[in-house]
Amino acid sequence: MPGAQWFPEATLNFAQNLLRQRPEDDAVIIFRGEREVRRILSFGRLKREVAALAAHLLKLGITPGDRVAAYTHNGPETIVGMLAASSIGAIWSSCSPDFGATGVLDRFRQIEPKALIISDGYFYKSQKIDRLQQAREIAASLPSVVETLVVPYIYWEPSLRGFSQARLWPKVLQDHEDAELRFVQLPFDHPLYIVFSSGTTGAPKCIVHGAGGTLLQHLKEHQLQCDIRPGDRVFYATTTGWMMWNWLASALASRATILLYDGFPMESDGNALLEFAQEQRATFFGVSAGYLRAIEKLGLKPKKLMTSARCE
Repeated sequence: MPGAQWFPEATLNFAQNLLRQRPEDDAVIIFRGEREVRRILSFGRLKREVAALAAHLLKLGITPGDRVAAYTHNGPETIVGMLAASSIGAIWSSCSPDFGATGVLDRFRQIEPKALIISDGYFYKSQKIDRLQQAREIAASLPSVVETLVVPYIYWEPSLRGFSQARLWPKVLQDHEDAELRFVQLPFDHPLYIVFSSGTTGAPKCIVHGAGGTLLQHLKEHQLQCDIRPGDRVFYATTTGWMMWNWLASALASRATILLYDGFPMESDGNALLEFAQEQRATFFGVSAGYLRAIEKLGLKPKKLMTSARCE
């Protein structure tokens, strides 16, 4: 309905709705990467990290409407970054680290981010893929960026050499570990995400999603169409450059636990995703049609392995 304005007098904060009260020790994010990289965030830990990063973004002078962009793997840090940005009213956009620098710049130059979050690399087919050089090129080509935050993933302490203004993610969180979690109340249609078209018919085109509309749409899809309930464990195989990443993150609003996987999905003779889902007792399992075709050719039977999941 072009031109319609929904709930013009309502205000809300997207991150606040995803961080609704639940037990502090609840495991809300469970991450697995290749080479057996594992991390679990409790609800209390997630809130503390979001508060710390939000405090740092405010210190950088980021205000509602500014953009925060990420070139990151599908790990807990990307969820923390999105929640911190949306808690202060910044607009979030992310690309997967398997994108080349040109592909990222085709997108991020259009939105002129004020802060850039990057992973030092990722693992794929058991190989360590360093992305620091691409990240340096991206940061240097975005004059709007006042600081780059570097997330260690493939290195314990990645080098900041070559960045004009950069800090390591753990140090930033440590500096603001006592920050109070706050949420700016914003109009219903305040911009939340910028996602992009595929770029197959010219340059990628920006697509803006509002906070209130995204929240209602995702809650409707999760709770009414996918039967996601408090305590469920929701998995969707995605990268940070696909809109299903945004969809998966919103499962927190239903008080579910989200399961994140980063790496080659066909590891372990094609069983990597199925084993992860079963190990973590996933109640919802989402993948692409391409993955289903691939495991069908291998003769794998998800129903026999994943006894806990409602498959989508």
